[in-house]
Amino acid sequence: MSSGFLALSYLIGSVSFIMGLKMLSHPETARKGNLYAGMGMTLAIFATIFLYKDSDGNPLGNYLWIFGGLAIGTVLGNYAAKKVEMTAMPQMVSLFNGMGGACAAIISVVEFNHILHLGKDFTEDPAMTLVILAGLVIGTISFTGSMIAFGKLNGNLQDRVIPLQQVINIGLMLFILILAVMLTFGLGTIPPQTLMYLLLALSVLYGVLFVMPIGGADMPVVISLLNSFTGIAAAFGGFLYDNSVMLTGGILVGSAGTVLTVLMCKAMNRSLLNVIVGSFGGNAAGSGQVASGGNYKEVSLTDAAVLMMYSKKVIIVPGYGLAVAQAQHICHELEKVLDHNGVEVKYAIHPVAGRMPGHMNVLLAEADVSYDKLIDMEEINPEFAQTDVVLVLGANDVVNPAAKSDPSSPIYGMPILDVEDASHVIVNKRSMKPGYAGIENDLFFRPKTSMLFGDAKDALTKLVAEIKSLA
Repeated sequence: MSSGFLALSYLIGSVSFIMGLKMLSHPETARKGNLYAGMGMTLAIFATIFLYKDSDGNPLGNYLWIFGGLAIGTVLGNYAAKKVEMTAMPQMVSLFNGMGGACAAIISVVEFNHILHLGKDFTEDPAMTLVILAGLVIGTISFTGSMIAFGKLNGNLQDRVIPLQQVINIGLMLFILILAVMLTFGLGTIPPQTLMYLLLALSVLYGVLFVMPIGGADMPVVISLLNSFTGIAAAFGGFLYDNSVMLTGGILVGSAGTVLTVLMCKAMNRSLLNVIVGSFGGNAAGSGQVASGGNYKEVSLTDAAVLMMYSKKVIIVPGYGLAVAQAQHICHELEKVLDHNGVEVKYAIHPVAGRMPGHMNVLLAEADVSYDKLIDMEEINPEFAQTDVVLVLGANDVVNPAAKSDPSSPIYGMPILDVEDASHVIVNKRSMKPGYAGIENDLFFRPKTSMLFGDAKDALTKLVAEIKSLA
């Protein structure tokens, strides 16, 4: 009877995952989708704890360890989620994703040693051995890669490219495949446990070397790719334990992460291979020169307020600088003030703005910005030509015309927001330093562009006050 209820619980959990993922496709239902998926996961966990029985009919047991781990994880996860700032959200995503990869790798290590303890021969079931090793390798790469991504996003690590980086990475991958084949088919005289831990060590090294050289605007793609790795590793765990809900969840995460990775590469007009081996960002190659000679003009708060107050249409382009300044709420206030005075206001969202997929959407949703005002790049680009003022808040590379005009630029070919087509462009930045990709932005030196220097939150607060005084 308990096995029937367990299977039913897994079915309900799997359906909740699918429903939750479907609801994540629209901002208005995303929160509810997360709750549905979370409830399904909770049901699956407690059903496993209380209903699972092994082949001899014994229950799971070890309740003290299980609930102790659940309690610690719940407290830490809840604390981290509530305390994390929006600027640190990408780091938290990388950290949590890495934990998933670590869990998948630990499962493989435990099951491998369990088979050795039982005295079984790995060559008797090569398919199962491959599942264990695949979970070990992919989970370990996801964990170490996510930790490196966390360190880079948090400012603790810098991009590093070692000599013959690509050759070393390819060599490591081939060595990993050779060891996996040796373990699966019992080749060589090295003890299986030694081979397994050597495979684990090489996977750790590969995860580090895989992510270390990647930086700049490619980091959102890497986060998405590592997320898909974790899902795939979890799916192998589902195969290993014949656990349908674990398998379903892993497949959903793996496939969704893969699709998102491909879409983001398309948004940057780059192949996934180019992202992985190109070291785009922190070590950007290219001219890095400014075609206009470096002459720019500033705009006063009063002039900016007058310009926006008497416009018919204003488009706001949010970027990472907006998140750093925690200025999303005052930005929404600016939108409401302009809207109250008859100005049409929209937000232009680039797919790779920020440090993770959907970063700007999450940031503005926190400030209760209407979802209808968040317009994707493909839809908003034709509107710039009919826009009076574009206000760029902390964005850089996603509005850089070099992507269209400079073949020597490392971002050449990446689709950008066509803000230069507007009548006026106001760019808010702290300074004239290059963006995350490490290159100059010719937009800042064009005749229609004016610079509004300062912290985004402070500048927008003063701008809102100026506009209110004009009303």
